[in-house]
Amino acid sequence: MINNIIFDWSGVINDSVKSHVGVVNKIFKHFGAPEITLEELKENWEQPYMRFFNKYLPDLTIEEEQPVYIKAVAECPQSESYPGMVDLLKEFKKGGIKMVVLSSDLPITLLPEMQRFGLEDIFIDTIISAYDKSEGIGKLIERNNFKKEETIFIGDSNHEIEEGKRAGTKTGAVTWGFSTEERLKALNPDYIIRNLDDLKSIIS
Repeated sequence: MINNIIFDWSGVINDSVKSHVGVVNKIFKHFGAPEITLEELKENWEQPYMRFFNKYLPDLTIEEEQPVYIKAVAECPQSESYPGMVDLLKEFKKGGIKMVVLSSDLPITLLPEMQRFGLEDIFIDTIISAYDKSEGIGKLIERNNFKKEETIFIGDSNHEIEEGKRAGTKTGAVTWGFSTEERLKALNPDYIIRNLDDLKSIIS
């Protein structure tokens, strides 16, 4: 039985994949790399995210990337929540499910989105700006007294699946995020989540 959910944010709760392509291409343009398509992003996205950027810009450092990323995000349209997600999260909370967020997103983007989506009172804990989620998942489990066998880490990339497996939780991969279903399947998550009905049935 699943009583606790650790959520990634972007590409899971935040429906940000199309806007993220714009952000990536602004960063690529700034550093002289050619633009990529949405399909190429989904075929190549990895986390921690510098693993992705260094495929195209091998010498780029996170210190160089960060200010350009912040500027690019400010110039791109705001993302909305994934359709139906807000209502489902509220339903989970009413049902006694404990939910937390573990995200590499920065506070300047994630916190305003959480407020705009009306989710400020849904999550009992958050860790953001988590470039590498290996430490954050353990902290969330420990300080919220989660039993690993009752916990699932839900994300849209290699990183959530890998770190969930290392931490001993169940893992769920959503297919509407930053990676293709084929790439997610290759990582052998416990669940492939193609829509909100799949997510609801797993938690129920």
